[in-house]
Amino acid sequence: MKTIELHISVLVKKEAELTSEELRLLDEARRATYRSYAPYSHFSVGAAVELTDGTIVSGSNQENAAYPSGLCAERTAVFYANSRYPEQPIRRICIVARNTEGQFLQRPISPCGACRQVLLEAEQRAKNAIEVLLYGTDGVYIISSIKDLLPLGFDESFL
Repeated sequence: MKTIELHISVLVKKEAELTSEELRLLDEARRATYRSYAPYSHFSVGAAVELTDGTIVSGSNQENAAYPSGLCAERTAVFYANSRYPEQPIRRICIVARNTEGQFLQRPISPCGACRQVLLEAEQRAKNAIEVLLYGTDGVYIISSIKDLLPLGFDESFL
């Protein structure tokens, strides 16, 4: 028997420490939360992806009474970016959420499993790491690759 240990590094920055590019992406993700359609959970999530040419595409969660036919903000942004700009890989993504009272969360929110899988495939398809910014009012987690969020991910090599 053996043990495999997995370790990731998460850089934590205050909002004031973010670069101008990171702030631009964060602002777009925050704005996207206000376009969320969340009449059931009242939990608004926004995501913004920056493409390698600097283009920013955002998305928000879209709920539906026929659960689970809604879509998360991350997948909304990634799928739109892939369909609109198929030749431009994603460089980074920022994810932001507001609670049922409309306040931005103190602790950063992390993508669900389905979104992690979609982001992992986007990273693999583009052959470049996608940096992840997870926003909370107490700090922004910065993770260098989706692989750090899904280290034992399922990919085409298993098919």
